[in-house]
Amino acid sequence: MRVSAKVDYAVRAAVELAAAEPDVNVKAEQIASAQAIPRKFLDNILQGLRQGGLVESRRGPDGGHRLARPADEISIADVIRAIDGPLANIAGRYPEDVHPTGAAEPLRDVWIAVRAALRGVLEEVTLADVASGNLPDVVAELTARPGAWERR
Repeated sequence: MRVSAKVDYAVRAAVELAAAEPDVNVKAEQIASAQAIPRKFLDNILQGLRQGGLVESRRGPDGGHRLARPADEISIADVIRAIDGPLANIAGRYPEDVHPTGAAEPLRDVWIAVRAALRGVLEEVTLADVASGNLPDVVAELTARPGAWERR
């Protein structure tokens, strides 16, 4: 899986909002500063998160941004989908819509398995989990596997 800078920044911005006090609007400047995100890039990201129904914005002196739902109801997968679309796609198509032929026919099952594996982590980890530092057991189990930290 390739995580774009935009998705990385979006998840980090969403976690900043999750870490804020409930019902407190956070200024874009605060998010940009806390996560070293270029401000114009952040504005574009926040717009995508608003369009995805994950963030609300208010104008004015007490304005800013906040999560549209409780942080424990928003998964990392939700943020990724709001910014980049489906978790796994093959040349812009859903894995179930790809039909390799001949010797490559089993690849479809591989792509479906990849999507399921991504969902198994990204749909289980919420913004609240990351903001609190209390990650689900699945993360600890996977990062403890032999070779998990090795570059390949």
